[in-house]
This record gives sequence, structure tokens and C-alpha cells, in this order.
Amino acid sequence: MLSIGIVGLPNVGKSTIFNALTKSNVDALNYPFCTIEPNTGVVKVPDHRLNELAAKNVSGKIIYATVEFVDIAGLVRGASQGAGLGNKFLSNIRETDAICHILRLFDVHDIIHVEGRVNPKEDLEIIRLELILADTEQVMKKLEPLNKIVKSPSAQKEDKALHSALTKILAVLSNNEMANKAELDEEEEKIMKTFSLLTRKPELFVLNVDQNQITKSKTELIAQAGIDATPDQVVILCASLEKELANMNDADAKEYLETLGIPEKGLDALIKAGYKILNYKTFITSGEIETRAWTITDGDTAPVAAGKIHSDFEKGFIRAEVANWKDVVDFGWGGCREKGKLGIVGKDYVVKDGDVMVVFHN
Repeated sequence: MLSIGIVGLPNVGKSTIFNALTKSNVDALNYPFCTIEPNTGVVKVPDHRLNELAAKNVSGKIIYATVEFVDIAGLVRGASQGAGLGNKFLSNIRETDAICHILRLFDVHDIIHVEGRVNPKEDLEIIRLELILADTEQVMKKLEPLNKIVKSPSAQKEDKALHSALTKILAVLSNNEMANKAELDEEEEKIMKTFSLLTRKPELFVLNVDQNQITKSKTELIAQAGIDATPDQVVILCASLEKELANMNDADAKEYLETLGIPEKGLDALIKAGYKILNYKTFITSGEIETRAWTITDGDTAPVAAGKIHSDFEKGFIRAEVANWKDVVDFGWGGCREKGKLGIVGKDYVVKDGDVMVVFHN
């Protein structure tokens, strides 16, 4: 399951967006720190391919992939020194896959900005600095015992690699830069995957705009915000519009978006952006019992994908039968076999997005 931690200053639309995305009912009021306890919501990943496959195979149920959103209290300048509510809630997003910055681009005078102005670039700098300071504390705490351990003749290779990686990262953090700027070797990268640093996580950026800004080009709005992000990392949405859409059924929401000239809901765009920056793909199993989406990482082989279904499937993998989802919808599984559109693959096969798989195992 993809997990995204939501961060931002107070009154930038964090809780309103969280409510719309997860259809929850979290407080979203016009004063700082109305969100105190972390909020968690799990939503399904919209995927029309599952619906079409389920209809073709008369599946008893559809199980979509899911995304977890974790919304924490708004951070403020000086949170690491205890300002506002401090950064005590950052631990709640350390285990997420990515960080999503909610940045305010709308300018509504009766919604107070905690800094007294609207400047997404400065907001991002404030949040990033607080994340850097939180990571610095974590790294220093871990390095303290390691400094002694690595001097011992019995020091393990892993301890030395972790010490080296953390030392490089601390140097970067001390320069008020994100930990992902540190240049680590292969062994150091491998060992750091088990060490959850906020500033090593992939970043997404939501620009919360007015309804009259929503149809502007993404490039134009990124330039207006002044943030250092690529278009793939950025989602443009209007929190008030998403709130309206959350109260509509899918057909009405789609029709309303079409009248506004907006291609999709903010939730769909955010999930797609998350999958893209994390290199996630989806393969599918489908039959009479259920049609189900499984999330894998780009480059995963058939045994690794099989292991998502059950760990024993990876260990005892023999082969898999694979067809593209559209071919299965058009011709059925038997038809794919007859038309040569069904492949029999081994352990080296790299699973593609939209593959439908049947796994054979010991």
C-alpha cells in the first residue's frame, strides 16, 4: 500500500484537502493547530481496468489497490524548538513512502496565513528546514553510539557502512540541505533503506489554488509558486472544489469537472503522481472469485510479483501465464491463448503495468 504523509503550515488547506481525499470529517477551521492528533485515511486507487476485467470474468468482488494518507498538525517556523505544537507529530510520517507538501497559492483575506502573507516558496523553505532539523536530531542520536562501535576491532561491516552514510548525511543536513543530497555508495544506500529519514523521502507538492486559477497551466503555476519541483512532482488542485466533488457521485463529479475543463479529480492526480515518483506499477489477478490489483515496483520480476500474493508463491515460483489486461477484456483468457496473446514466462520476466497473471508454484 502506498503511504503519503501530508505536511504544511497551518491554514494552507491541509485538513480540507485530507477530508476531500478521504471523505473523512476532520476539523478544518480558520485557526492554527485545529488538527492536533494525526489523521489517517485509506482510499482505493481508482482503476477502470479492474471494473472491465471483473465484468468480463463475472468476478464476485473487486479489490482495488489502496493509498494511506497521514495528515499531521501544521508545522510552523521554530517547530523544532517547540514553537506551535513543535514537531512531535513528525514521527507519525516517518514510515510513509513519500512526503506531500500542501502549499497555499490561493489568496483569501479572511483565511489567515500564519506568516501573514502568501508565499509558497518561503512556506516550503520553512517546512523543509523543520524536517532537516528533525532528521539532524535523529542522525546525531544514532551516530553517538556508532562513533564508539566503529573504533572497536569487532565492528561489523554493516555498522561501518551505517556510520559512513550517517556521517555524510549529517554534513549535508548541517548545511541546511536535504539528506537526499548526500552522495552515498551502493552499500550505504542499501543500509539507509532501513533508516527512515524524512528528508530522504520522495516529495510531492500540492499547489492549493483558487477556482479561477485551476485551469492555468501547471508550468505557469509552478513558476508563480517559485518552487524547485518538476511537473511530475506537482499536483494542482482547489481544496474548496475538491470538497464539493467529495459530496458527489462519480458520474456527477465527472460531468462537473468536464464543464470546468478539468481532466480529473485531485485525488486521482495525486495518486498517479505518487505512483510515478515511487516507480510503482500494478499487475492484476482476475477470475470468478475476485479481480484484484497488486502494487509492485518498476523492474520487479515475476517471482517478486507472485510474492505479493503470498510469500510461498515467490519461494516456490515455477512459471506464470501473462496477458495484457485489454487483451483479456477483448478476447477472454482462452481467446488470448488461441490468438497467441498469452505468454508463458519464467523467473527473469519483468512484470509490466497492466499485466494479468496466473502463477504456477510448488
